[in-house]
Amino acid sequence: MKSVYDVIVRPLITEKCMDLTADAKYTFEVAMDANKIEIADAIEKIYNVKVDKVNTLVIKGKKRSGTDRRGKGKRVTGMTSAWKKAYVTLKSGNKIDIYEGA
Repeated sequence: MKSVYDVIVRPLITEKCMDLTADAKYTFEVAMDANKIEIADAIEKIYNVKVDKVNTLVIKGKKRSGTDRRGKGKRVTGMTSAWKKAYVTLKSGNKIDIYEGA
């Protein structure tokens, strides 16, 4: 059985995510194999709040290019890792204090 900390990787703190907190929506990076029910249970256990709904999406990896490590000037192309994002909407009256800067 997965730990709740295996499901939730980290909270995302960006300008867009901070604007969503006014609507009681919080954004997290979650494990790729986590489903909405596991995400909701993990958020409720970690932060002691009630979750109304969870929306998820997979962010596909982007192409990256650069020189190889040997410095020969050869261009190599790779990919960044894909990851999963979850938008968690809380029931009214609940909030997560980690976003308040405490």
